[in-house]
Amino acid sequence: MKPGEDSRQSVGIVGGGITGLSLAHYLDQRGAEFTLFEAAPDPGGVVRSRNVDGHLLERGPQRVRRTDRIDDLVADLGLESEVRTADPDLPICVYADDELRSAPFSAEEFGETDLLSADAKREVLGEPFTDPADPDETAAEMFTRKFGAETYRNLLGPLFGGIYGSDPAEMPVGHALSGLLELERRHGSLLKAAIQRTAGGRETPPAISLDDGLQRLPEALAETHADSIRLETPVTAVREGDGGEDGPTYELETLDGTSAFEQVVLTTPAGLTADLVADLAPDSADALRELNYNPLAMVYLRADIEAEGDVDPAALGYQVGFDEDLRTLGVSWNASMFDRGVYTAFLGGMHDPEILDESEERMGEIAAAEFEQVTGAPAEVVDVNRLRRGFPAYDTSWEAVERVELPEGVRLATNYTARMGVPSRIREAESLADEFAERLD
Repeated sequence: MKPGEDSRQSVGIVGGGITGLSLAHYLDQRGAEFTLFEAAPDPGGVVRSRNVDGHLLERGPQRVRRTDRIDDLVADLGLESEVRTADPDLPICVYADDELRSAPFSAEEFGETDLLSADAKREVLGEPFTDPADPDETAAEMFTRKFGAETYRNLLGPLFGGIYGSDPAEMPVGHALSGLLELERRHGSLLKAAIQRTAGGRETPPAISLDDGLQRLPEALAETHADSIRLETPVTAVREGDGGEDGPTYELETLDGTSAFEQVVLTTPAGLTADLVADLAPDSADALRELNYNPLAMVYLRADIEAEGDVDPAALGYQVGFDEDLRTLGVSWNASMFDRGVYTAFLGGMHDPEILDESEERMGEIAAAEFEQVTGAPAEVVDVNRLRRGFPAYDTSWEAVERVELPEGVRLATNYTARMGVPSRIREAESLADEFAERLD
C-alpha cells in the first residue's frame, strides 16, 4: 500500500526488530496483509552485529537457543548452512569465593559441586516444604527464603540477575518471574519442576549464532518480506481513523503520509511507544515513560585463555557472585562458543550504573584487569559499546504496565510487556499472528 491511499490493510507493524519481523513472517504465512515500518536503515532492533578489526562483535544478544521456532525460521529462510552451534556440554560458570566453577544444572552436578556447601545443599533440598512464591516479594527474598542465602549469593542471584543486568532485590516476583510462578503452581515446587524436567529427558536447546552474526536472522527476514517492509520510515504517531463497516481503523503517520490499518502492533521501546500513543492514549503514554531500563556497557576482549589462562577455556561464560569485589557482571565466551576469538564483558546494570560515565578507555581497563583476575589470562580491549537504556529492569516501576490501556486494535508486542529473549519474542509473534489470522479471516 502506498502512502496516502484510502484502502486499508490488515496489520500495520511498527518496529523492525526480531519481534516485528517475525510477526511479518508469520502473517505472510497465514495470508494476512501487512506493512512493517522501521526508522533505521537496516533491520534488527537490539540484535546488532558489527565487524571491528576483523572481529565479529554482537552489540545485543550474544547467542540464542535453537528452539523449535528458531529452527523453523532457520529452515524457512534457508540459513541452515550459516548456523554455528556451540558444544551442548559447555557449562555456564560462576565466579565465587575467588574461584571459577561450573553452575550445577543436573542432580549429579548438584551433588558434586563445591560451589555450594553441604549446608546450602540441604537448604535447597528443603525447598518443597517452603511456602509458595509470593508475587509481591522480591526475587532476592524468594530465592533466599526458598533455597537459602548462600545459594542465592553464589548461584541463583548471579545467574538470574545477570540475565537482565538487574538486582533481584529490586525485582518483584510478579513482574520478573511470572513463568516461574506458573511452574511452581503446575509442579508443586520449583525443585520438583527442575527434577521432573531433568528426569523427563528434556534437553536445553543448544546455543547458536550465524556465520555473519545474529543480525543475519532479522536481515534474512527483511529480505524475504522486502515488498512489505519500509526501512528508513519512522512512524511519528498512531491515531484513530475514520472507521468503517468493519469497525475502527488506525492510522500510522510517517513523513511520507498516512496509512490506515485494521490492527496496529507496536514493537518499539517503551519511551518511543509512549511518544507514538501520546495523543491516542495519554495516560498509557505517561505510564510507559515510568519504566526503568538498566544501562549496560559491553567491553570486547581478545585473550588466549588456553595458552595463558588458569582455567578450562571451554565454557559459555561466567557470572560474578554477589560477594565478589568486581565491577564486571559477567562475561560471554564467544571465543569458545563460536570460535570468534573475543570475550564480551558486561559492566553497569542496576548494581553499578555510574560506570557508564567512565571513559571507554577506563571501562576497558577495568574489564581487562578483572578478566585476567578471574581467568589468569591477560586481555586486550577490542571495542566498547554503551547501552544507556539496555535491558528492562523489571523492578517496581513495572507496576506502571498495569495502567497501560490501549484501544482494542492497538497491541504491544515487546520485551517490557512480555518475556525478553529472542525465542520468547518469536513465540509471541507467532501467537499474535495466529490471533490476527483467525480474527481477520
